[in-house]
Amino acid sequence: MPKMVLTAAFVSLSSTDLSEWANKIELQTEVEEKDVTTYKSLGWKEILGGLKSGSLGLEFKQDFAATELDDIMWPWLGQIVPFVVRADQGSASTSNPSYTGNCLVKGWNPLTGSVGDEASVSVSFPTSGAVTRTTA
Repeated sequence: MPKMVLTAAFVSLSSTDLSEWANKIELQTEVEEKDVTTYKSLGWKEILGGLKSGSLGLEFKQDFAATELDDIMWPWLGQIVPFVVRADQGSASTSNPSYTGNCLVKGWNPLTGSVGDEASVSVSFPTSGAVTRTTA
C-alpha cells in the first residue's frame, strides 16, 4: 500500500506562492444531501446529491516584514482570489494532482497566540465556484 508524508506541499493564492509560510493545507469538498424519500421507498431513506461546496483551510507562520505574508494577505481581505494546492512542489501529474479554484478571503487573523507561542495564522476560506482536479 503506497504511503506519503507531506514534506513539500504547494499552496498559491492569486498566483503568489505562499508555500514558504504554510505548514498546513486542508482542502475540503462536499455535496449537500437532499432527501427524496417517498412512500414508494418502502421505509428506506433515499438521498441525492445537491449543491457542491468547499473550503480551503491554511495555517501559516506569520511574517510582518515588508512584502512578506501579512503584507501580501491584507489587500486580499474581502476578495475572491484563485488558489492552487498540490501535495508536492512539483508539477501536476497522476501522482501529484493539482486542485484549483477560487476562494473568498473572508477573514485574516494577523495576531493570535499567548506568551511564548510562535506567531501563526489559521484561516479557512470558502470556495467560490467549481474546484477542479488536474493531473497534467
